[in-house]
Amino acid sequence: MPCERKPMRYGHSEGQTDVCFDDTGNFIVTCGSDGDVRIWESLDDDDPKSISVGEKAYSCALKNGKLVTAAANNTVQMHTFPEGEPDGILTRFTTNATHVAYNSSGSRVAAGSSDFMVKVVEVSDSSQQKTLRGHNAPVLSVTFDPKDEFLASASCDGSVVVWKIEEQTQVISWPLLQKSNDVTNSKSLCRLAWQPRVAKLLAVPVETTVQLYQRDSWALVSTLSDDLGTQPINVVAWSPCGKFLATGSIGGLLTVWDVEGKLCVDRQKHEKGYTVCGLAWHPSGTQIAYTDTEGCLGLLDGLSSSSSSSTMAIKSTKSYDDLFDDNDDDRPMDEGVSESGSPAKNLVALDDEDDDDLVPATGRARNRSAFLDDENSLDPGSLKLGLDKLGNYEDDAGSAIVLPAASAAPLHPVYEGPMPTPHQKAFQPGSTPAHLMHRFMMWNSVGIVRGYNDERDNAVDVEFHDTAIHHAMHLTNSLGHTLADLSHEAVLLACPSTDELASKLQCLHFSSWDTNKEWMVDLPKGEDVRAVCLGQGWAAAATSALMLRLFSIGGVQRELFSLPGPVVCMAGYGEQLLIVYHRGTGFDGDQALGVQLLLFGRNRQQVIQGEPLPISRRSHLSWLGFTAEGTPCFIDSEGVVRLLNRSLGNTWTPVCNTRDHCKGKSDHYWVVGVHENPQQLRCIPCKGSRYPPTLPRPAVAVLPFKLPLCQTTTEKGQMEEQYWRSVLLQNHFGFLSSSGYEIDEEAQSRAQKEQQELLMKMFALSCKLEREFRCVELAELMTQNVVTLAIRYASRSRRMALAQRLSELALEKANQLQGPEEEEEPLQYTRRNTGFCSQVSGGTGRSSAGGQPRATNVLDSMTSSSRKPTVLLGSSVSAGKLSKTPVLKPLAPRPKSKVPHPDRKQILMSHEPSALWVKYHVFVCVRPKTGFQLWLEENRKSILADNPDLEETDVIKEAMGRFRNLSAGDRLSWTERAKGDEGDLKKRKRAEESQGDDNGQNHSDENSAKKKKPLDTSAKLSAFAFSKN
Repeated sequence: MPCERKPMRYGHSEGQTDVCFDDTGNFIVTCGSDGDVRIWESLDDDDPKSISVGEKAYSCALKNGKLVTAAANNTVQMHTFPEGEPDGILTRFTTNATHVAYNSSGSRVAAGSSDFMVKVVEVSDSSQQKTLRGHNAPVLSVTFDPKDEFLASASCDGSVVVWKIEEQTQVISWPLLQKSNDVTNSKSLCRLAWQPRVAKLLAVPVETTVQLYQRDSWALVSTLSDDLGTQPINVVAWSPCGKFLATGSIGGLLTVWDVEGKLCVDRQKHEKGYTVCGLAWHPSGTQIAYTDTEGCLGLLDGLSSSSSSSTMAIKSTKSYDDLFDDNDDDRPMDEGVSESGSPAKNLVALDDEDDDDLVPATGRARNRSAFLDDENSLDPGSLKLGLDKLGNYEDDAGSAIVLPAASAAPLHPVYEGPMPTPHQKAFQPGSTPAHLMHRFMMWNSVGIVRGYNDERDNAVDVEFHDTAIHHAMHLTNSLGHTLADLSHEAVLLACPSTDELASKLQCLHFSSWDTNKEWMVDLPKGEDVRAVCLGQGWAAAATSALMLRLFSIGGVQRELFSLPGPVVCMAGYGEQLLIVYHRGTGFDGDQALGVQLLLFGRNRQQVIQGEPLPISRRSHLSWLGFTAEGTPCFIDSEGVVRLLNRSLGNTWTPVCNTRDHCKGKSDHYWVVGVHENPQQLRCIPCKGSRYPPTLPRPAVAVLPFKLPLCQTTTEKGQMEEQYWRSVLLQNHFGFLSSSGYEIDEEAQSRAQKEQQELLMKMFALSCKLEREFRCVELAELMTQNVVTLAIRYASRSRRMALAQRLSELALEKANQLQGPEEEEEPLQYTRRNTGFCSQVSGGTGRSSAGGQPRATNVLDSMTSSSRKPTVLLGSSVSAGKLSKTPVLKPLAPRPKSKVPHPDRKQILMSHEPSALWVKYHVFVCVRPKTGFQLWLEENRKSILADNPDLEETDVIKEAMGRFRNLSAGDRLSWTERAKGDEGDLKKRKRAEESQGDDNGQNHSDENSAKKKKPLDTSAKLSAFAFSKN
C-alpha cells in the first residue's frame, strides 16, 4: 500500500488539533487551540472557511451535515455544515470537554470531559442524555460500538472501560495506561477506535503497540507492534472497510497495518517529527488526513483499500513465487525463480555496493523508488513480508484471499539489525518544555525564572531564593526568549532567530557597579542559540553551528571553539563548564552522548575530553548540573542520578534512583538541586506528570542517596554502602582545597570519623565470621591509629596470626609517612627521632590562650604516602596559629583527666586514637627509649607547672616544641644518654622516684596497672568496637 505524503499546510496555532472528513469526502474539517474550526475543500485550499467556536477547540466530529465540537467553554456545540451556522449546545460539563464522537448512524454523540464524566446525547433531542460515571480522572477519548450497544472510553486514571450504554454500567475495565492528572500531561491521547461494519475488534493504543480486544468476550486477541516505533502511539483510526488500521505516534510516525495479516503495509514519517494528534480516513479509503501539535494539516494520498479495483486475488493453491514478478511485461510468471522456489534467493546483493547495484536475479533493475533514498521513501521495514507471515493468509477452504496491490511489488532485502535512535533535542536543565504557556525557564540554587506567554502577557519573572542577592524582577519578553540561566551575578536570556531577526543573547548583569547593567549580542545569520549557562565571571552559549561562544560577564567576547557534535545541554559552576553533546547516532533506543568538562581558572584545562556519557539503556538525559559543592552530576529519564568520581579517573557513579521513591508508574521527580553535605537530592514530586505546574508554587522534597551495591539488606552490605557513599561524597573537599576555596573542616572531620567507625564495625563483623583475610583488607583502608585499635581487638579475640599481620601493616603505614617527612625536614639525630619529631612538630602549634583546642585542618588528615607534608607545615608559627594534627575523636567517650606521667602503660590505656599515639606506640613501646623521651621525663613537671590544663597529647606536643629549640649538641647528648647502659638508666629512675612521694605513688600505680593490662585493654577496646557513640 505505497502512498505519497503531501507537504503539510499551516492551519492552527500551536497546540492540540483534530481532523475529520465529511460524509462525501469533499471536505476536510480541522479544529485547534486557537478556537477555530476550518473547512478545507482540499489540502491546496488557500482560503478555508473558518468558524469560531470559543477560546479553544479540542475535538470535532461530523455526520449527516451536523458538526459537533468540544470547546474550552465547557460545552459541546453543534453547527450546520457546510454553512457553519450555530445549531445549539448539545450538553455542558463543569470543565472542558476533551473528546467527541458520533455513532455509526449519526443519531448519538458521546462526549468525554475533564470532570471524569462521559455523556451520551441524542442529536435530535439533546435533553435525552445518559451519563456514565466511574472514571477517577479526566477522560481522554470515547468511541461507539458500530452496533450502538457499547461505548469505550479511556481516562487519565490509566483505565480503558467498556460501558453498556442503555444500562449505564461498566462491562469491563483494563488498567492499560500510565496515570496522569490532566489531559495535557498525559503521555498519550489514547484515541480508541472500534472496527467498522463487523464491529469485532476494539483497537487500544498502549505505549508503542496497538492491542486488539474482541467484542463480547473482551479477550486480547492480537497486538500490533513495529520495531521502528520507539515513541508511544497517540491515535488510531480504522479504514472504512475495517481491514486496515492507521496509527499516529508522538514521534510523528504514521503506520498503516493490515490487521488480518498483522503486517505493516505502509510507514511514513512526519516531515518535522512532530506529534500526530489527529487522524481520519477518507470515506473511499484512499487518503488519510492527519494533524500535529504544531497546528499543521497533512495528507497521505494514493492508498488503496481491499474494496478497490486495484487489489489482486491470489489463490492459496498458487505458488507465492508469483508475488515476486515485476508484472511489467509479458514474461512468464515463473521466470527467474530458483529451483527451491524461495523468493529470498531471487535477489543478488553486494554488501559494499550502492543501492543501484542491487538487482534481482533476472537482471532487470528495480524501480529506484523502491529503495530508501530520502525521507519520503518507504521504509524497508514496511515491506517485511516473510513466507511465514504470508502463510497466514491461507484458509482451510482454499478460498481466495485479498491483499493490497502494493504487495505485488518486488521485495528487497530488509535490514534486521538495531534501528538508529533519533537525536535528543537540546534543552535547558532546570526548565520545563518551551511549548507550555506558563513554564519554568530555570530553577536552580540561586532562584527561579518563569516565562509567561498567553493572550494577556508575554513576560519573564525572576525570583531569588535569597532576596539579599537581588530583588525580584519582571521583564518584558518582547524578543520571545526561550532559554534562560541565573547566577549570583546575572540573568542570561536567549531567543531563536526569525525571518527578520537574528538569534540574540541578552544578559542583565545586576551585580555590576555601573549604571549600564544590560548588554545584548546578535549571532551571525543562520546560527541559533541552543543552550546557555553562566559561571563565575563568564557566560557561554552553544549554537546550532556546532560552536561554543564564551563571553565575559560584562559582555566582552572571549574564546570560541567548535563542538564535536550537536549540543544537548550545558551547565556552569564557578570556573567549571560542563557540556553534553551528540557524539554519534545511537541504536536500539540508546543515545550516544559525549561530555566535556573544562576549567577556566589560571591553568585552563580540559578535564574530561569528549568521553561517552553513561546513561541508562533506552533513556535520555533529563538534567545536568553541579552539586552545591561543585561536583558534576546528571540524571537520565530513568531517574538514575550519577556523580563524577574524581578519585577514580573521572568516572561516573550512580548515587540515587528517583524511581525507587515513586509511588505510581506515571509519577516522577523533577530535580532542582543536588547537595553532597548534607547528602540530599532536592526535587519536586510530580504526580502523574514529568513536569510541575508554575502555580501554585510546588513544594520541594528531599531524597536520600544510596549506592546500588549488592545485598544492601544485610548488615555487611549496609555498612559497605554507607562507607563508600561517604568516601565518594567527600571527594569534593580535596578538589575545593586544590582550587583555592575554603572548605568546611568540621564537616570533613565528621565524614572521616564516620568512615573509620564503619571500617572498625566491618572489621569486628569479619572477625566474628572468621574472615581474617577480609579483616586485613579492611585494615588497609584504615588510618594508623584505627589499625592499632584493630590490633588490640584481634589480640583480644585470640587471633594472633591476624594481630601479627596487622602489626606489620601498622609499621608499613608509619614508615610511609616517615619517608616524605624526612625528605622535607632532615634533622641531625637518629631516624626514629626524626620520624617521631617531624610527625609531632609538623602539625603542632599553640594559640595564645593556653589549653584551648586548636582548629583542625581536615584536608591534612588521612594523608596518603605520596602526599608531601607541606600543607602540614604551611601555617605560620609567628602568627601564633599553627594547625593541630588531625585527631580522630574516640568512638567511646572517656573521662577527661590529667595524666601526670607519659608512661608506656598510660599511653596504651588511652582511648584517644590519635596519630601521635600510634607514633608513640611504634617508637616507644616497640623500640628502646629515645633522647626526647628521657628529656620529657625529667622536664614534665615544669611543663605542667606552666600549663596545668594540658592533656597528655598536648603535653607531648609542647615538650616536642621545647626539645626542638635545644641546640643540636644538647639534643645529641640526650640521645647518647638514652643509649647508655641499663644500670645507669635504672639509677636515673630510682633518682626520679626518690624526688617525692607523689612520683613514687605514680610508679606504684603503674606497676599494678601492668599486671591488669590484658583485662583493662580488652574492656576498653570492647567499649570502642561496639559503642554507637
